[in-house]
Amino acid sequence: MKKITKATYLKWYEDMFFWRKFEDKLAAVYIQQKVRGFLHLYNGQEAILAGALHVMELGKDRMITAYRNHVQPIGMGVDPKRVMAELFGKSTGTSMGLGGSMHIFSKEHNFHGGHGIVGGQIPLGAGMAFGDKYFNRDSVTLCFMGDGAVRQGSLHETLNLATLWQLPVVFVVENNGYAMGTSVARTASHQEIWKLGLGYEMPCGPVDGMDPVAVAEGLDKAIKNARSGKGPSFIEMKTYRYRGHSMSDAQKYRTKEEVEEYRKIDPITQVKEMILKNKYATEKQLEEIDAKVKAAVLECEKFAESSPFPEKSVMYDAVYEQEDYPFIKHKLD
Repeated sequence: MKKITKATYLKWYEDMFFWRKFEDKLAAVYIQQKVRGFLHLYNGQEAILAGALHVMELGKDRMITAYRNHVQPIGMGVDPKRVMAELFGKSTGTSMGLGGSMHIFSKEHNFHGGHGIVGGQIPLGAGMAFGDKYFNRDSVTLCFMGDGAVRQGSLHETLNLATLWQLPVVFVVENNGYAMGTSVARTASHQEIWKLGLGYEMPCGPVDGMDPVAVAEGLDKAIKNARSGKGPSFIEMKTYRYRGHSMSDAQKYRTKEEVEEYRKIDPITQVKEMILKNKYATEKQLEEIDAKVKAAVLECEKFAESSPFPEKSVMYDAVYEQEDYPFIKHKLD
């Protein structure tokens, strides 16, 4: 694994703080109805992405996830202005404003969604890994899912085939404790999700998803395993989300006290404390990073605000290959 240095911690801090503030801005503009539909935020889970990026080979490895997917493409190299614009429904967005919050995508940066169907990305992740193995591309796919998605039958079908064919894929469960508003304890007779891998004789285990170091160490082993031809792994990242399942979530299934307890192990706070403890930076230097991040988020908002909405015809151009699509019976305004 690449050494975790002073530069690593400073990058983690800046990246995670940016992701947090980026989504805080999304929450604010959602209330103003500038972002429509559903909005699922990643607040609290940033250490998983930070740790994963440290051990991935960007430009070669792939990532696919569910609908809590705004900051992952940014981490993979997508311009955050374009991500913000996509959520605003603007033509400068990653999918010309047609995908929206739940379907961010960038083939160029090996970020393959953003999928609104619960568990729908799981067999797709294995399929991409199959393609990489077939064409000898030496790539590994990280396939993320929530704790609710592991109750889908497609997970078990996928784990079976991935193991049988020794596919270069790492299945990562981001267990934030609740599938929408239902706790893990109420969805199955067991609460150790990682043990599902045992039934397929697949390397599996739990990882502290609030600590980027633990995430990096856990994923490094799994990625190397996959790249060397030894097949898939199944990892449970134990994490927590500070906001609701989506912006419309009243969060009546948990107490404010529970949320505050988990805020004590906020991954951003943990990284900041390590930076100060090891004198990698001073409080003033961290404040300068904070100011830089907040300015960058404002630039993203200004870009999205000033971008035009897509023309109506783009909907047909983007969806239909056939130009004289026979079911279009009227001309667009």
